[in-house]
Amino acid sequence: MTKPEILAPVGGQEQLLAAVRCGADAVYLGGRDFNARRNAANFEDVELSAAARYCHERGVMLYVTVNTMVTDAELPALEAEADAIAQAGADAVILQDMAAARLFERRYPSIHRVASTQTAVHSIDGARFLQDAGFQSFVLARELSLDEMAAICAAVDIPAEAFVHGAHCMCVSGMCYLSSMLGGRSGNRGLCAQPCRLDWRSGERHYALSLKDMSLLPHIPALAEAGVRTLKIEGRMKRPEYVAAAVTACRAARDGETYDDETLRAVFSRSGFTDGYLTGRPDADMFGYRTKEDVTGADGVMQRLRGLYHKERQIVPVAMDFSASPEGSRLTVSDGTHAVTVSGAKPEAARNRPLDAEGAGVNLTKTGGTQYYVNFFDADIAPDLMLPASALNALRREALEKLNGLRGMAPPMEPAGSWEQIPSHKRLTDSASPLWGRFYRAEQFTGEDALERVILPVGQITPALIARLGEKLAAELPAVCFPTEEARLYERLTALKAAGLAALWTENIYGVAIGRRLGLPVLGGFGLNIANTQAADFYARQGLKSLTVSFELPMSAIRSMGGAIPRGIAAYGYLPLMRFRNCPVRAGIGCAACGGKGSLTDRRDVAFPVECGEQRYSTLLNSVPLHIAGRDDPADYRLLWFTRENREECGRVIGDFLRDRRTDAPHTGGLYYRRLL
Repeated sequence: MTKPEILAPVGGQEQLLAAVRCGADAVYLGGRDFNARRNAANFEDVELSAAARYCHERGVMLYVTVNTMVTDAELPALEAEADAIAQAGADAVILQDMAAARLFERRYPSIHRVASTQTAVHSIDGARFLQDAGFQSFVLARELSLDEMAAICAAVDIPAEAFVHGAHCMCVSGMCYLSSMLGGRSGNRGLCAQPCRLDWRSGERHYALSLKDMSLLPHIPALAEAGVRTLKIEGRMKRPEYVAAAVTACRAARDGETYDDETLRAVFSRSGFTDGYLTGRPDADMFGYRTKEDVTGADGVMQRLRGLYHKERQIVPVAMDFSASPEGSRLTVSDGTHAVTVSGAKPEAARNRPLDAEGAGVNLTKTGGTQYYVNFFDADIAPDLMLPASALNALRREALEKLNGLRGMAPPMEPAGSWEQIPSHKRLTDSASPLWGRFYRAEQFTGEDALERVILPVGQITPALIARLGEKLAAELPAVCFPTEEARLYERLTALKAAGLAALWTENIYGVAIGRRLGLPVLGGFGLNIANTQAADFYARQGLKSLTVSFELPMSAIRSMGGAIPRGIAAYGYLPLMRFRNCPVRAGIGCAACGGKGSLTDRRDVAFPVECGEQRYSTLLNSVPLHIAGRDDPADYRLLWFTRENREECGRVIGDFLRDRRTDAPHTGGLYYRRLL
């Protein structure tokens, strides 16, 4: 079985040295703008080229993150960044937005395309969607168990990456809007302010949204057996000593050696480590936060960790072939792929001891201070000649410098194309856009005649409702679905289709794949994070019949989106801020005490409801509803997102929108009328 590669995080130059010198097979780093850690040092164009050259000289792969949501106004800058990444010689790009995926596939098809963890792959159908969409590998969600990872890996032909060490986001990656809605700094745009690490409470439990860091190093052999081909370390915002410790430990664990867990914990942890998701135990023991002891624990290990990467590591084997004759000297150095030959000084007649192969080898194989070591040396030296050590050293230095140049040279890469031009969008109606209603429970449903579309969770739909509502009804798929649940969900949907179900609504890419298999129209939800014309067109070609754009977009950006596919906006609702597999309410007070009506309290004592997804996942809702009745918008439809409202409250909200009546109750305009960061 091939050993999985180690992929290390790099937030700046020192982290790059630490990662490579401690044994990473590949590194990932951010460019100028479109990466999910925009507050890291990151790499400008010239620095990116230098980083790629440094990595390639040492046989290390370079991945560049382009994993943020992009607006139409940013598409030209995205194309410029793609050009810079290509010219730098990057081996792979890590992508979230389908506009970026489409751009790299068309413009630089030879650069390997990785689907970011932001694409939220928890299911076989999600992985299949990415494979069919042209991705060449993908990152498995951190919330998966080992068996679930194995099932997904076995079902697709593209390789999978898995995080094995580092921070655990409380929320499913790509589905977190907490930072943007509370502070205007979007995690999907690389500017997460980490409000989850503050003191949220569930009952008497504090820091209810903070998980311990993961450490799966003891499970690396099992991960490799499950089909994981890349072991990914989280931490582009962390210091170089952390990178050195994590890479060193990961490499030892992969190679079957012992590693220093205490040092790993000392350099950074949150009350220790957890493997709860991988082992199928997502419980209260997974929670932890950064204590004073965690912070001060690093003091004693920093100097020692800096010693791990203060000098070059000899990791590249080369073969040397030296010859000397009265006509001159020559050295050929080869790494098995590249070979260089340099000529040196003419030997002189030996006055004392003549030069022999052993003597030449002593000087020529001294490669300390470089990344090279000599694993084969041969010499052909005419008799009775001598060459001073300085001449031999000069030959070695020149040959290795030229070999460096060949290894670090970026392959010439010309852009093959760009996006297609897509016509501007023509709004479907000149009057007030029609209303769609999503209800959490069937008993909330009201306003049948006022709604163009009714959306209900799959578990709430009955044949009687299908008969009553006909094509107006769409089944909402779970926002997160795991492999053990996919077959049961598919069977349920097959039965509902036989009863006349007309459409599906999905917040996740797996739903697009399920819809295709069932032959049912799919309506795209705001969880797909569609924020630009190219992404909208991509999903239209994947079969979506409509899309609800990301509610992180300002109205100006929504107006600029082109394409023919109908698009709507969330116009009302206690919007979902986070999706959890490890429910903080269950960990705090238990499911019985919650009764499906739990909540969390922030440090200002504001209560935020938590919606239960049949105890498979849960959703943190905003404390006040979005409500934009009476305001102009460019939508083809307006979605009313009902959660805990009773039937009368739902009817009152529908009335507000039918009459363009602004509410006097506490509410928010969301991000529609603010500048997106």
